[in-house]
Amino acid sequence: MTKKKMASALTVEEKHRLYEDSVQCHEADIEFINKEYKRLFKRDPLSLREDFGGTAAMACDWVKQDATRTAWGIDLDPEPIEYGKKHHYTRLNEEEQTRMKYIEGNVLDEFDFKSDVIVAFNFSYFCFKKRKQLLEYFKKVHQGLKDEGTFFIDLFGGTECFQPMEEKTKHGTHNYYWDCDRYNPLTGEVLYYIHFKIDGVKHKKVFTYDWRMWSPAELREILEEAGFSKSIIYWEGDEEDGTGDGEFYPSEDEENCDSWVTYICAIK
Repeated sequence: MTKKKMASALTVEEKHRLYEDSVQCHEADIEFINKEYKRLFKRDPLSLREDFGGTAAMACDWVKQDATRTAWGIDLDPEPIEYGKKHHYTRLNEEEQTRMKYIEGNVLDEFDFKSDVIVAFNFSYFCFKKRKQLLEYFKKVHQGLKDEGTFFIDLFGGTECFQPMEEKTKHGTHNYYWDCDRYNPLTGEVLYYIHFKIDGVKHKKVFTYDWRMWSPAELREILEEAGFSKSIIYWEGDEEDGTGDGEFYPSEDEENCDSWVTYICAIK
């Protein structure tokens, strides 16, 4: 009889490494931002503010692209910030480090700088469950942008995102699990978990997300109320097998599907 392996707590280093390996693809995000910003304003964006930035891997990669680029990564939690400083900030040379700053703070605060681009990715702003709270945040973002400023968010939906289910994705060294534990159709509140399995041991509830699901229409209305002049929603194209092809295009009319992830760009 095979003895079942017992799970021990993941270290801070392990859980953030696994998260970044499983969830983030900030290289693709930066490429998309560069392309769309240049399409809108006929120039390259130079400054980026990464809200709910966690380890701020994206902000660090942003400054590496060009000697004129600056970036800020903002997060309330010191733990991912320390991980980011150790594993991402140290990849920057001395000059690049002068153009990248970590801020342990609240995205609802006011800051003494403005940027070309502000991002809130990985659905992080779903933590605002009340319309009033989300409107306040969007207004602060609007204030934090330069005149030719854009705010990029991502969001997800589809019929599957409201069903209790656990989705497994295999990666090179581990399995990643996205677990929809609960959805309240009366409030739009959801409870999600991320689990990991390494060397036959499953580590449960490594990350917990107590969110409200916001629809594209709701978000665009609140962005307009916050002062943004226009918003563009981008839908992902399909491969022949029906999976997403990673290419996003502006759209106003699409068919719902089991699962989708998309971007919204709000223009100041």
